[in-house]
Amino acid sequence: MNEEQRERPVPGTEEPSQAPDGGDASSDAAADDRLLRLAADFENYKKRAARERQEYVQLANERLIAELIPILDDLERALAAAEQHQEAQLEEGVSLVHRSLAALLERHGVRPIETEGKFDPHVHEALLTQPSEAEEGSVIDVAQKGYKLGERVVRPARVVVAAPPVQEEPEADA
Repeated sequence: MNEEQRERPVPGTEEPSQAPDGGDASSDAAADDRLLRLAADFENYKKRAARERQEYVQLANERLIAELIPILDDLERALAAAEQHQEAQLEEGVSLVHRSLAALLERHGVRPIETEGKFDPHVHEALLTQPSEAEEGSVIDVAQKGYKLGERVVRPARVVVAAPPVQEEPEADA
């Protein structure tokens, strides 16, 4: 090894110079400026992302509302038929509204929760238990249908759960 190689420092291991003229102050100011700009850019990014999320939600709501308006029109027509006491048309109108709304919800991924079989606390809400001949813990009646959006429960099904049948006690002879 020659003397030149021994005196040259390894890149990245040099010690910062402590020059008395303040030459490091300008590089510190530049680093501080870069950090401030980076922080400001990040804050702007967060605000922009939040604004875009809000716009997506508004757009989704707008689409849903646009699809609900014709169903509202059907319901208004059914109510107008009810005022004229045309029961057949009223039943037909209400049935049309129900089918339209159910189809709309299904298109958007809403599905009714199954209520056949055993009680599942993840998707069912037990209103009461009732003695029954059915298997204990099974759903015997549905008070209100429940719905899922994808795999998330939007509203649990409100159900009546089977309890063991009541055993009549034999009367004691007096």
